[in-house]
Amino acid sequence: CTVIFTRMATKDLHKPISILFCNLAFSDLFTSFSGFWISMLFITNPDITIFGSKDMLAPYALYTMSILSTIYNLVSIAIERYLAVAESMRTRFRVARNHSVAAVLINWVLAFFLGSLPLMGWNCLRMEKNLSVLYSPFCVNYLIFIAIPNIVVAFIVPLFTYLRIIIILRKRKLRMKACGQATGTYKSAEIQVARTSIFIWLLALISYAPFFAGVIFDATNHQCHVDLYPGVYIFRNCTAMLITMNCLGNPVIYTLKAKTLGAKLKALKCRSANRVRACTV
Repeated sequence: CTVIFTRMATKDLHKPISILFCNLAFSDLFTSFSGFWISMLFITNPDITIFGSKDMLAPYALYTMSILSTIYNLVSIAIERYLAVAESMRTRFRVARNHSVAAVLINWVLAFFLGSLPLMGWNCLRMEKNLSVLYSPFCVNYLIFIAIPNIVVAFIVPLFTYLRIIIILRKRKLRMKACGQATGTYKSAEIQVARTSIFIWLLALISYAPFFAGVIFDATNHQCHVDLYPGVYIFRNCTAMLITMNCLGNPVIYTLKAKTLGAKLKALKCRSANRVRACTV
């Protein structure tokens, strides 16, 4: 909420990256809200969160939608940062506001569609076979269908884009150095992007890897709920806490550091004479 109110108060929503930041804040807000809803159900009636119930379909579906939206927003921000740097010397393409709005709409439509599949009938309320132990009444095959491709996308795409940004900045720094020009801006931007990208990737790894491990355990487990109580459910609660910590970490990485990182990227996009000579070389 602090991120959303700050962005709206500064009237900085016209920038493409600001739209993505605000949408990420909305996704984190929904994740926290749905996690709080599940926590209240656990406090009032713990059995339905362990053995499954129809009452858990809606909060779990909202939780899935918000997590998927957060992942897609993180990927969109990584792609936008890459395009802002890689295409900064070209005039034929720019990341505009319309592109960010379209990305936001696509992210939410995709997250809503995939997250609402259990509400449309892909659940195991009336069948014991293929029932998830950790997230009843979800089906194991649905969790695998959701988790594996999205976790891969969340890890691979940001890692690739931020590595490409670092490589591009290093190449431009070498060109500037070959021309005898100052390379302080490039060096500072390279260090900032490298540090931020490491934080982003580690935060995603710490937040979502345990959940992915839980889904793999769910798919290979053949024991009943009672035999796994309470250790496995404590692990499930810990994975939910890590995902919530991701919602707290995103504003720290993307918003509090955005001013410094944005200034560096903006400096790289300025068309100075030195930049033109470096591009010619």
